Amino acid sequence: MSFWRYGILKTARKTVWLSIARARSAWSQLTGHRPGHGQTAYGVRLWQRWDDRTFVYCHAGVYGRFLSDYLANRSEAFAFADVGANQGLYSLIAAKNPHCREVIAFEPVAATYAALTANIAINQGAEKVTALKLGISDKAEQIGISVPRGHSGMATLRPAAGTDSVTETIEVVSATELDRLLDGTLPLVIKVDVEGHEATVIEQLLACSHAPRIECIFYEIDRRWSDKDLIASLLTGAGFTAFRQVGRGHHFDVMATRS
Repeated sequence: MSFWRYGILKTARKTVWLSIARARSAWSQLTGHRPGHGQTAYGVRLWQRWDDRTFVYCHAGVYGRFLSDYLANRSEAFAFADVGANQGLYSLIAAKNPHCREVIAFEPVAATYAALTANIAINQGAEKVTALKLGISDKAEQIGISVPRGHSGMATLRPAAGTDSVTETIEVVSATELDRLLDGTLPLVIKVDVEGHEATVIEQLLACSHAPRIECIFYEIDRRWSDKDLIASLLTGAGFTAFRQVGRGHHFDVMATRS
């Protein structure tokens, strides 16, 4: 079942929708027609960016249902911190849930942050969402990030990210600043998707004064550049006892929760 869901169906959906996206992008360029916004498979609206693979995956539902269903159906009050929010898919899903009281969306890349704020404005629950043009790292500074053309979700602080990318200077904050930015008392649900910088981000989240509020952290693992055991050790040391893997192969997600 796992191989069928994550190996066959997901790959097929990607292939079909990337073909559709190329056709739509070419048509827009040919006609000069500016794409509007529309409903996605996840029930939120996004401005259409057919030349961006990350948008296509959001539109088509390629990212699966585990986290989206958790955020949409949680029945207890919570705040959501979206680290690496990109265009805001999960922030917007959380904001629609009446039990979600606040969303803090971290997105440091300028063009992606602009897409995030535009998407917030056209969705239910916009008043709950605070978008921050910031990343998280081990110290507050300005640092270069590599942004691949055509795939905003692959922006990374890792070196040698590829020749078909642009480098942009972003601002990052550490645990000290998170003490202020995550201010509140509600239980925290956190998503971390930062292309290889997950261990550093999670370390800073656990070092800030709001760490005891964190009920669960959903994070990405890519075995090519992520240290799964290191992250699990950090979380276990902070009292997280349950780890559910979502997906298979070298690239998957993990939901870590406290007992």
